[in-house]
Amino acid sequence: MQWTEVSVITSSEAVEAVSNILMDYGASGVSIEDAKDFQHLKPGKYGQYGEIIDPKDVPHLSKGAIVSAYYPDSRHIAQRTAEISAKVQKLADFGLQSAPAEVKLTPVADENWKTAWEKYYHPFSVTRYLTVVPSWDDYQPKSALEQIIRLDPGMAFGTGTHPTTQLSLQALEMVLRGGESLMDVGTGSGVLSIAAKLMGADDVFAYDVDDIAVASAKKNINLNPRAADIQISANNLLTGIHKQVDLVVANILAEIIVPLVPQAFANLKPGGHFLMSGIIKDKYALVTDALKAHGFKINQSLKMADWYAIIAKKPSEED
Repeated sequence: MQWTEVSVITSSEAVEAVSNILMDYGASGVSIEDAKDFQHLKPGKYGQYGEIIDPKDVPHLSKGAIVSAYYPDSRHIAQRTAEISAKVQKLADFGLQSAPAEVKLTPVADENWKTAWEKYYHPFSVTRYLTVVPSWDDYQPKSALEQIIRLDPGMAFGTGTHPTTQLSLQALEMVLRGGESLMDVGTGSGVLSIAAKLMGADDVFAYDVDDIAVASAKKNINLNPRAADIQISANNLLTGIHKQVDLVVANILAEIIVPLVPQAFANLKPGGHFLMSGIIKDKYALVTDALKAHGFKINQSLKMADWYAIIAKKPSEED
């Protein structure tokens, strides 16, 4: 399969907004090179083998940022480049200087996928106890409490570095106590399902409408032996699914969360929780209105940059 890398050369302040634009066109995640990340770094153990390196000696952008996403040719993304460019330039109307706002397309063959991602993807501490590690990295836990999720991004995203995934994992850590049943809707790389198993969830069911994501998630599950019994299959949200579980989690766009709300309510036990992320600031009210309209109680909202996650509860007789 042929893939296309879409890279937007922009400013540091526009990174989140540009990321959202690319995700609106079907990307499930982005990679970011940002000059700002190097501004305040001091010499430290940045080498491959833990050696001390001065950040100024590490190849990096001297100014601005590059936000990149990958799309299969089936998305015909090349035909929509002008639309993406126009939306990036229009960010100036909202007070975000996105210049130079250049959009570049680069073909990426299947066999070059891993190489394309290795330069961006490194071990990443998502929470106090969870670290996401690429499958090719020989990372070792720093303490007995550190849980390691090994992933190969493959053709699906959700590696733990994007704010939406971080918020999802933090929400899971807040709610899970052990022994729960869980549905992961739009599983992508499978990272949330795997994390749930590491946190003590019992029965985990993962769904994604994309066969590529299902295959990627299965591969990642096999990299994490403790997650071996996750049940994963292709499905359009929770259409046709009738199970009573303790938690439903979804890290997807707000417009897709809205039709999922009544399905989640129907599949949750009384007192069960619905954890959702992928909600940009402008869509927050859209989601909360849908939750309230279908009987959910909103327990908590989490925020990172311009992204939100919401923890909602299906009322029980005691509520």
